[in-house]
Amino acid sequence: MRPDYATPEDFAKWREHAKTLDTYSLKYVIKDCRQAATCLRGVNPDREGYYEDQAFTYADELHSRRN
Repeated sequence: MRPDYATPEDFAKWREHAKTLDTYSLKYVIKDCRQAATCLRGVNPDREGYYEDQAFTYADELHSRRN
């Protein structure tokens, strides 16, 4: 069974996927993850954190492209 929290493998998968996306798609994924995290606030903190971690990982790729 898969844990609700993000694993090192999740971060690696997200970093690799983020590199393949254009700017528009990165922004869409970030927004979608943040909305999912908001919906889970107070319901499932581990899964909320999972989506926050995912959003941060994609945002980190977007930020690196801007610099």
